[in-house]
Amino acid sequence: MWSKREVIDYALQRRNTLQALRRSPRTLSRADACDADPMLIRAALHHGEDASGRCPICESRMVHLHYVFGDQLGQYSGRIKSTAELDEMQNEFGEFKVCVVEVCTDCGWNHMITSFLLGDGVTRRPPRRQRTVEDIYG
Repeated sequence: MWSKREVIDYALQRRNTLQALRRSPRTLSRADACDADPMLIRAALHHGEDASGRCPICESRMVHLHYVFGDQLGQYSGRIKSTAELDEMQNEFGEFKVCVVEVCTDCGWNHMITSFLLGDGVTRRPPRRQRTVEDIYG
C-alpha cells in the first residue's frame, strides 16, 4: 500500500487491556474482554484474513478485518475489504480511512489494532447511489 499515511497503532491500549485482564486484583473480567458481537464473529469467519499471531486469551487462530470509511466512498463506507481490494481502492479514491480489527472466532476477543489513511489525494465525488435490497423491500 503505497499511499499509507497517518498510521495510528493501538498496541499500548491493547497491552493495557490485557494487563487489566491478567492483574492479580482483576479490574477486567474475561467476559468483558471477550465480548465480540455475533455479527463481528460472523464477518471474521467469512471475510477475515489470517493474522500472524495467536489469540492472547485462548491461543487459537486470529483473523484481521479491514473496515473502510470515508465521504468519497458514498454508500460503500463502513464495509469490509481485503488487502487486495485496498490496493485497488487507493488508486480509485482520494482519501479514506482503514480500521484493522483483530478477532478471535473461538473466544470472542477483538481489538482495533491500527488505523490509517489511504488514497491518492485527489478529491472525487462519491459514486452514484445505487438501489439496494433495503431500498426495494424496506
